[in-house]
Amino acid sequence: MILIDVDGTLVDSVPDLAYCVDEMMKQLGLPERGEDAVRHWVGNGVERLVKRALLNQLDGEPDQDLYEKALPVFRALYAENTSKRSHLYDGVKEGLKYMKNQGYRLGCVTNKAGEFTLPILRDLGVEDYFEVIICGDDTPRKKPDPLPLLTAAERMLVKPENALMLGDSQSDVKAARAAGFQVVCMSYGYNHGEDIRSFGPDAVIDSFTELQHYL
Repeated sequence: MILIDVDGTLVDSVPDLAYCVDEMMKQLGLPERGEDAVRHWVGNGVERLVKRALLNQLDGEPDQDLYEKALPVFRALYAENTSKRSHLYDGVKEGLKYMKNQGYRLGCVTNKAGEFTLPILRDLGVEDYFEVIICGDDTPRKKPDPLPLLTAAERMLVKPENALMLGDSQSDVKAARAAGFQVVCMSYGYNHGEDIRSFGPDAVIDSFTELQHYL
């Protein structure tokens, strides 16, 4: 079994997320943040992204009233703009076909909420590759907790030692290690500006097409 992350692994979703962040900020009468900043902030779910946008930094907690006002604005915007600007990374379709043809069972595990995950996978034509899809609101805890990975393994009746996580971030590596999975990371993903190699995945690749050299 191979479990695959969405944002920064399968899909470059930052163009849509950045559009929604900037539109949210405009509606709140606050400065736009721009795509470069959003690319640095994504990867821990919509709630965290909204907080980072309000603060204009990676860590911290914004004013609670402002956050409670901002979050529904962002959700409404993103529901309308889930896949208008987002796209699959080069080599993703070829890599998915290769894994399927080799007999690997595929699942998707993401911190993105189901209301956004399922439309983007459907719109970009990859939903049918996955036997199981675990979204950020399907389990009580998200990655880097191992629970989403272990839940997918349990549903697919696969032991962790026979499973691989394919992701792009420190959260993916931590979740995979805690779950007893092997882990391969993409070099191009969202990891808050840090080199993913420093977190010790089993391999780092530039494209899904390179998987055939490792599996």
